[in-house]
Amino acid sequence: MRKNIVAGNWKMNKNLQEGVAFAKDLEAALAGKTLKCDVVIGTPFIHLASVASSTKLGVAAQNCANKVSGAYTGEVSAAMIASTGAKYVILGHSERRTYYGETDALLKEKVVLALANGLTPIFCIGETKDEREKNIHFDVVKRQTVDALFNLSAEDFSKIVIAYEPVWAIGTGLTATSAQAQEMHAFIRETIADKYGKEVANNTSILYGGSANGGNAKELFACPDIDGGLIGGASLEVEKFIPVIEGF
Repeated sequence: MRKNIVAGNWKMNKNLQEGVAFAKDLEAALAGKTLKCDVVIGTPFIHLASVASSTKLGVAAQNCANKVSGAYTGEVSAAMIASTGAKYVILGHSERRTYYGETDALLKEKVVLALANGLTPIFCIGETKDEREKNIHFDVVKRQTVDALFNLSAEDFSKIVIAYEPVWAIGTGLTATSAQAQEMHAFIRETIADKYGKEVANNTSILYGGSANGGNAKELFACPDIDGGLIGGASLEVEKFIPVIEGF
């Protein structure tokens, strides 16, 4: 049975003290509520150990290195992330692909190392506005999935969480309609089924990552192939994040 997950991605926001305070405030606000999803917060690297030790919520890094260890100044390895108590790592986010040139080949290496260190990758895929307008959005999403993930065994693939993020709907004020989002999520699940079979596909959590918020979360999460969200701006304030979580 696949999990419902609502994951917040803080990106490059909040200092250490603000991050720890937020995690505590969020956990307190959720206390006593009957949750129908797992809640994860994706923090900057410097927050991970402090936040992970201060909350029972899931904690994610926003990236990891594609190397085990060594002379890679400024990089943070999957093993280092795991040592903080974090359980997840966001990989392949469109901002990493766009601003830092991360390729499917590089991401393949990161996924393998994340899994080897017991981390659950939240693996991001999605098309740009130009790619959707050219009607190649399905091709793009399939290529990203196949090239970065389909080297994995069925057992390892079953440990992956997918996040579909239409790049044209991130921070733009635009949001895919629930029908557009459901269509792509169903396509992704079908692509997985073609490779690994229906059982693996049906047990894979696929999150929507395109500017979901308290106003549209319930409609999006009601779609049969949408298992939650990877939330950006709406995850930065407790009072805005709670309605997204309650979308389930």
